[in-house]
Amino acid sequence: MASSSYCFGVVSVSLAVLLPFLLHSASATSYIDALCHSNPDKAFCVKTLSAYPPVASATSKFQAAVATLALGESYANKTAEFAGKAAKEDPKLKKHLAACQDEFVDISGALKFAALHLKEDPLDANYTVMRCYDSTTIVTDLIGKNTDKASKTVTAMTMMLDKYIALGVGATVAVGG
Repeated sequence: MASSSYCFGVVSVSLAVLLPFLLHSASATSYIDALCHSNPDKAFCVKTLSAYPPVASATSKFQAAVATLALGESYANKTAEFAGKAAKEDPKLKKHLAACQDEFVDISGALKFAALHLKEDPLDANYTVMRCYDSTTIVTDLIGKNTDKASKTVTAMTMMLDKYIALGVGATVAVGG
């Protein structure tokens, strides 16, 4: 009789300790599902957001959405940094890559703006994120046909940035945009 009480006590304590983590994980998953609901590449969306701690540990859909926009902003900054370095290294490409860098900086600013205004105006935040596709189209038009290594890398990064923009669109839609 004493051993069954002991086992019940251990199971009860274990559940009490684990249950909040399990519930939090389930809620984070539901937020990720909501953010990825309209994404054309749902597998990429779920995988990327699940692996990003600020989204995976979010305690609300809004918090997950803001973290998703910050993730896109970070990638846009890294892409801008790469384009800037490449522009300095290759004088022939300087003009085009500097213009690309400007577009990436604009994308970063737009994603930051969207995150800051998401709560008060999710529709405007959504529109702001959607406009980022204009910048990636400009980049593709500027260097899409170039065959040098830097241009190919910037093109690949731009294609990936389109995926991060799609994550941002899904985040704003999930909040009401």
